[in-house]
Amino acid sequence: MGFAEAIRVALQSLWANKLRTILTVVGVVIGVASVIAVITLANGAKMFVVQKIATHGSDTLTVTRMNPVIFTGEEFLRENKRKDITFDDYEYLQRTCTRCLMLAAELSSSGKVVNGKQSTTNTTINGWTANMAEIADLNIVQGRALTPMDDDMGTHGVVVGYDIVDNLLPNVDPIGQDIRVDGEVYSVVGVGERKGEVFGQSEDNYVDMPLSTYLHTHGEHQSVDISAKAGMAPGALDNAIDEVRALMRSRRHDLPGAEDSFGILTNDTFISLFNQLTGIFATVIIGIASISLVVGGVVIMNIMLVSVTERTREIGIRKALGAKRQDVMVQFLIEAAAMALLGGLFGVLGGITVAEIVTHVVGFPSSVALWSVLLGLFVATSVGIFFGVYPARRAAMLDPIVALRAEL
Repeated sequence: MGFAEAIRVALQSLWANKLRTILTVVGVVIGVASVIAVITLANGAKMFVVQKIATHGSDTLTVTRMNPVIFTGEEFLRENKRKDITFDDYEYLQRTCTRCLMLAAELSSSGKVVNGKQSTTNTTINGWTANMAEIADLNIVQGRALTPMDDDMGTHGVVVGYDIVDNLLPNVDPIGQDIRVDGEVYSVVGVGERKGEVFGQSEDNYVDMPLSTYLHTHGEHQSVDISAKAGMAPGALDNAIDEVRALMRSRRHDLPGAEDSFGILTNDTFISLFNQLTGIFATVIIGIASISLVVGGVVIMNIMLVSVTERTREIGIRKALGAKRQDVMVQFLIEAAAMALLGGLFGVLGGITVAEIVTHVVGFPSSVALWSVLLGLFVATSVGIFFGVYPARRAAMLDPIVALRAEL
């Protein structure tokens, strides 16, 4: 029997038992769908994060007291003992850092914004020096940005996001309107461009005020973050990091050989942390999905064994007519692989569909990677072949005389 003929016979057998075939591939569908959905969502999130971080400039560094992601309690306790980074540290770097083209300082918290009977909650309240808007690539679409004079004078002018405009200042010109931020009255001087949502969370729910004003109204006993631009020249960022690290270690009296009592973050730091987090998440989900694939493979093997028993007389007739053991084995392997491949195809479609639903419902980004689709189909087919070997070998080893005596 030729290979093409073996495929035709195998597909006819599967078509003749449609319900059994569908029930057999369910485990493979679930496993492949889980893997494809996770990879699609993780790939989309990675591309989104890389694009978002890139908008903040590949030449930007941030000095912070604690790292944004801490994995162990020991790390938290160690970093929590660090001294605060102060506004004086920011002014010191402004005076001494020769490789920093621009520096800015910021503080952030969550608060409540009120106008009349309308209010917002969990609004991000930023205290910025004037240069922070340029470092953060904040484009002003109405009014003006915060200026050094605002910071020097401690004015109550603020730049707001579109959530504040849409919810608290609808149908009016927001410039010059008064709002209450954590009980204090501020005047809107500018509106930032609309940014949309990230992972279902709005990026337009914020209020930016001068850092000096923030320190006065929200308290001075907080650690500030210091951001700096190094320029796009080759090696500029690394040189700026080295200089900032040396200046900060000297100012904070870090002992030679001791670790830094502060953190320096760059785009690569955030991307690495994100990859680490998504990698852990993907490993766990793929591990669980692998169990589904194994279960699906076991089901395929059991169904194929039942099929061998049901078709014993058919196998005997084929052998009596000249079919070799290899022909019988190939036919049953093709049936097992075809069921697994069918499950893989439905699994790929199901995984992509699930990822798209999550994207539309939650706003979590997704991106289909061709390699993940090919991987899913390859793994599914491999599972079918692996678990189909034993039933196929058992069918091939049947004695034709004994098989012909089998009762129908």
